[in-house]
Amino acid sequence: MNLLKATGTIGGLTLISRVLGLVRDSLFARYVGASFASDAFLVAFRLPNMFRALFAEGAFASAFIPMFNQKVGDEKGRGLADGLVFAEQALAVLLPVLIGMTVLLEVFAWPVTLLLSGKFHGVSAQDFNFAVSLSRMTIPYLMLISLVSLFGGILNSLHKFWVNAAAPILLNVTLIGALVVFHDHDPMATARNQAIAVSVSGALQLAWLGWSCRQNGVNLRLRWPQLNPAVKRLMALILPAAAGAGAAQINLVISTALAASLLPHGSVTYIYMADRLNQLPLGLIGIGLGTVLLPTISRQLGKGEDLAALDTQNRGMELALLLTLPATAALVVCGEPIAAALFGYGRFTATDTHFTAQALGAFSIGLPSYILVKVLTPGFYARQDTRTPVRYALISMAVNLVGNLVLIVPLHHVGPPLATAIASTVNVALLYRRLVRRGDFIADRRLRRRAPRLVLAALVMGAVLWRGQLLIVPYVHGSWMMRFAALGALVTGGMLVYGLATVVMGAFSRDDIAMLVRRRRPARGV
Repeated sequence: MNLLKATGTIGGLTLISRVLGLVRDSLFARYVGASFASDAFLVAFRLPNMFRALFAEGAFASAFIPMFNQKVGDEKGRGLADGLVFAEQALAVLLPVLIGMTVLLEVFAWPVTLLLSGKFHGVSAQDFNFAVSLSRMTIPYLMLISLVSLFGGILNSLHKFWVNAAAPILLNVTLIGALVVFHDHDPMATARNQAIAVSVSGALQLAWLGWSCRQNGVNLRLRWPQLNPAVKRLMALILPAAAGAGAAQINLVISTALAASLLPHGSVTYIYMADRLNQLPLGLIGIGLGTVLLPTISRQLGKGEDLAALDTQNRGMELALLLTLPATAALVVCGEPIAAALFGYGRFTATDTHFTAQALGAFSIGLPSYILVKVLTPGFYARQDTRTPVRYALISMAVNLVGNLVLIVPLHHVGPPLATAIASTVNVALLYRRLVRRGDFIADRRLRRRAPRLVLAALVMGAVLWRGQLLIVPYVHGSWMMRFAALGALVTGGMLVYGLATVVMGAFSRDDIAMLVRRRRPARGV
């Protein structure tokens, strides 16, 4: 397994999805702005996203993939056939649970929306009912995307990473189409159309994954639900993994609810837009690394290749730092021109842009920790330990809640993102310390030598961008072509400075980069 190549494949498709997501958010800012309508839609959209992270892409994938790989790799079994039988058994239990959860959420959408928003800040009963109706429109996405996660987990285990990575593109294409074709002079009508498009996109993603599975010889049959030992084991792993994998989402939900209930209208939108920009490097780096590392490490451990698994995780951390640190410096330093270029037109005012940039700077402080969570948690999940991450996730959530309560009044829309960044950093510190104490992770000489040099290179790049952004500020309010040219110049300049700094400081050499690109054998020692 070439870690860089596999991560690059997923990252490339995720880049397409994230770019389309920025296009979607830019159009959303133009037609809806930062208002109650935008806040209401984003709260409604947060609901299925939260459950997707908790029970689908996070918990289910973390528990299912190692067990599926164990079935496939069992020398006494029938390989893929046994794995598919297990997948059918999992589907038989998962489907009725999802249907029941969807029905319950539809029935109790009012109190759920109240919980997620605190009934918003100073809205009428009619406006709140509008927010509840948007939640009901987005809830079916939960069931659809959870089934997508099952099919995607199977394809990831078969090394068909690109198929699942391409699915979110359909979400963004659908929402963009709805904005372009069905936008209205009334922001609330546009928000309603977006809520409908969310569930439509879920159906399209499910159709895409189902067709791809059939093309790869995976045809799952519907079975009668049966709680056999394998399914019981899966359920036992899912429950603690839900909080572990979804800690960041739960933190964002807490931040959203507090911002909606305590801050003026538009604050939820500032936090959301900032998080979307912060999610761009997270999607390109963290999701790609996490997707590749879990099946790779679980397969290596299943074969008794402990040193290979250790080397894989070291290289994953090295790659995460190499790519994350410059993104952190750029988003903290250049948040204002980035937000202005992408969102600063139409109904999205200059004040909205400034507040979004402030929230972005706070979020981005925690960007390395958001991504390192994706690198460290596979070390637990691959060993079928989902309980340890959940304990640390709960601690992280408590830190986030306290941070929100302490910071939201004095810092307003900056408080929740900063609290989220601090909480994520605490989570990473706990995960790292536990892996080291158990002997499941040892930073090798190469990682220990390069990590501080990468930090210095990122600081140098940040200092140069701090001065260089003054040259592009006049151009980020012009035409689309001028805006993207200005951002392109900023990104290109930053990459050149960072690349040069890594070489000058000895973090990476040309030979090192060539080694990363080539397929390489696992290290024999650390």
